[in-house]
Amino acid sequence: MIQFNNIKGDIFGGITAGIVALPLALAFGIQAFSGIGADGASIGAYAGLVGATLLGFFAALFGGTHSQISGPTGPMTVISATLITGAFTAPGGNFSTVLVSMALAAIFCGLFQILFGIIKLGKYVRYIPYPVLSGFMSGIGVIIIIQQLYPLVGQSGNGSMLDLLTGFPAALSHTSITALLLGLGTVLIIYLFPRITKVVPSTLVALIVMTVISLFVDMDGVAIIGEIPSGLPMPFFANASVSLGEIDWGTVLSAAIIPGLTLAGLGSIDTLLTSVVADNITKTKHNSNQELIGQGIGNAVAGLFCGLPGAGATMRTVVNVKSGGRTQLSGMVHALFLLAIMLGLGFVVKYVPLSVLAGILLTVGWGIIDFKGFKDLPKIPRADAVVLIVVFLVTVFVDLLTAVGIGMVIACVLFMKRASDLVEGGYSSQELTGFDKESPWSDEGGMPDTVAHKIYVQRLNGPIFFGTINKFKEVMQTVPEEARIVIIRMRLVSFMDQSGLYAMEEAIKDLQDRGVEVLMTIIQPQPLYMLQTHHVIPAVVPEEHTFKTFEDCTDYLAKKLKNEN
Repeated sequence: MIQFNNIKGDIFGGITAGIVALPLALAFGIQAFSGIGADGASIGAYAGLVGATLLGFFAALFGGTHSQISGPTGPMTVISATLITGAFTAPGGNFSTVLVSMALAAIFCGLFQILFGIIKLGKYVRYIPYPVLSGFMSGIGVIIIIQQLYPLVGQSGNGSMLDLLTGFPAALSHTSITALLLGLGTVLIIYLFPRITKVVPSTLVALIVMTVISLFVDMDGVAIIGEIPSGLPMPFFANASVSLGEIDWGTVLSAAIIPGLTLAGLGSIDTLLTSVVADNITKTKHNSNQELIGQGIGNAVAGLFCGLPGAGATMRTVVNVKSGGRTQLSGMVHALFLLAIMLGLGFVVKYVPLSVLAGILLTVGWGIIDFKGFKDLPKIPRADAVVLIVVFLVTVFVDLLTAVGIGMVIACVLFMKRASDLVEGGYSSQELTGFDKESPWSDEGGMPDTVAHKIYVQRLNGPIFFGTINKFKEVMQTVPEEARIVIIRMRLVSFMDQSGLYAMEEAIKDLQDRGVEVLMTIIQPQPLYMLQTHHVIPAVVPEEHTFKTFEDCTDYLAKKLKNEN
């Protein structure tokens, strides 16, 4: 049900998110259709706008994350681009085949997501290990960067990643200096303009400034978007660019199902991760299964009208929330803003150089790469490191379908192995799954009264790894707002993996941002190794705030509070 208790904030947040979404919708659309020749830019720009508008509106209306902004994203675009290029280069491939293939894949994506929501698969996203997500998302970031190197220098390039890498020196020898300067200027504005002000999105500033500059320079050999269709979008079967008689429906349908399933899986993961980000900022709790249903409806409608499929978009969602958006109305306003652009300003968009959009996407790809995960490779368990590297390499050099499959298999194997290791080590099922925050432990009876009413004890009961971090986050969010000192009891935390480490670090920083002093007691050897190796201790929690016994901790607090008084 739409809420109208924050109309001013939702309108401003939605419009601001729409301004950020505009250049990204254009850029992602053009990237998706870059493999079909000269007409790909104008068709792609329109498909990106249609997808952002329809998915953004219906996902907000029917979804379960009130402040979520949805639209085309980098990971979804990479899969769409593979599908579109394959449909165009296949025997008998043409524009009709491309548009119908993409439309059907988006519709299948939506239907699968609706099914995911109905059978309540949303909660299982928590069981995907951090190394799998890190390797997969970093691989997608690298793919986006490699693909955009060609338009950055004013050239076009298609094929596998190996083909693009080996062919780039030849493309570099034919560099258009104008295109390169426009693209590099775009990157510089995106990174430097926020130092002046963050009120206006730097991506939009870069798009406008570099497009205006391009109007006054010699653009010989520099490609632009060109004319894009205007007016309300039409269903694919009524689209003037589609000749239904040219379609081999059996081939197209069978070729669209697997990409549709891949889009649904990746889009669901992407969306629900963004939902968690929105929850952390707004201090709310999303309905994951309802969100999948909303995303499914949005993608199915977008596909019906030849729009690019997408997912919940983290950056646009954060912009919306920071600008005041709190309810579904903000996402709908964002979509209506894009619709107005599509209906009235298409004639302006046609002058945007492709190298400017390449500059925008280079920053997107760079932002997707998980540099923290790669930096921590020497410090994390060897199995996690191998998983991250394998998934990354398969994503970049094989294909995303294989990477998704390998990632899910690895997730299952790791979950079974770690659960088995812990059970064989003598830990009960309660310790594997729960965090006890209610019952005091036996050694807490002697806590001085002068200390007890001024602190909050958070008891963690069991390993913190990718299979339990969702529950861990829920427990850490139960710390009362009035708490100023929190003791995190680690005696029964026998194991911590990379996912758990980052969840712990984030939880501690969130408490510290609230002015809470965090203390930790009885840290077992393996978690202590992880915390120290990654410098959570002492960079986040000082050494003097960690204790070997609970009694040492309470003695410290008694002296501290006495001195303060």
